[in-house]
Amino acid sequence: MGLPLHPHVMNIGYVGLGKMGSGIVRSLLRTGHRVVVYNRSREKAEALAKDGARIANSPAEAASDSDVVMTMLSDDQAVEQVVLGDKGIASGLRRAAVHISNSTISTALARRLAQEHQQRGQGYLSAPVFGRPEAAEAKKLVVTVAGEESLIERFRPVLDAIGRKTIAAGSEPWQANAVKLCGNFMIASMMETFGETYAVIRKSGMQPQMFLDVMNELFNSPVYANYGGIIANERYEPAAFTLKLGLKDIRLVLAAAEETATPMPFASVLRDNFLSALADNQEDLDWSSVAKIPARNAGLK
Repeated sequence: MGLPLHPHVMNIGYVGLGKMGSGIVRSLLRTGHRVVVYNRSREKAEALAKDGARIANSPAEAASDSDVVMTMLSDDQAVEQVVLGDKGIASGLRRAAVHISNSTISTALARRLAQEHQQRGQGYLSAPVFGRPEAAEAKKLVVTVAGEESLIERFRPVLDAIGRKTIAAGSEPWQANAVKLCGNFMIASMMETFGETYAVIRKSGMQPQMFLDVMNELFNSPVYANYGGIIANERYEPAAFTLKLGLKDIRLVLAAAEETATPMPFASVLRDNFLSALADNQEDLDWSSVAKIPARNAGLK
């Protein structure tokens, strides 16, 4: 006999099986949820079939028998195509079933998705996540969710299955996207400050790792320790999250700031530094490689 099913077991569709999506699906499967997956390149879906997932042939099919369909895709264009395009999620999702977007998208697209699903009698939650692929694999993501309170409570077991903490941001789905974009701005700002301070440390005849040890004692943050180490050792490959995607997020936070008439002068500086890195062919390096710009500006190799 197998293990008894968890009382909150659900039928879940998952679309978008990059490093983050695949890690999230494995966490869902380990919790006992029944998961059907779809990815544009089928081999990523086949890898998850070995862990117990079923494979769908389209986003609509992944959504059709599901209580909830979740998406983790690279940008607004990909999400729009998968949800609203031909054989998209919106066409396959039953009435009263729900779409939960884990993707980092614009606040504008989140508002449009909420409206499109509502018109079809479907639910929608934005639930972007913080954490790198290894955190997704180990169920250590931080999940921010926003939308109708009853939907958040109904699907909290699903969100708790993929992360170490779920934080409700508000009653409008786009509010969770604003939190995610502002959070990524904070992380990018930290990477820039590491680049600048390491340049001073190196030119003063000292080692970045020693400086990082001091900062780890002060901040005691896994994010500081992780990115501080990557930048200290210049380990920008393989990229868990590419620089071109980081630039996308800086643009999106500036757009969200403009919607609310909020100046973000340092976000504008960051955008220019990400563009400099892009011009120097760093688009496929880890986004923390933006720290190479202050080093170059200081005349360091």
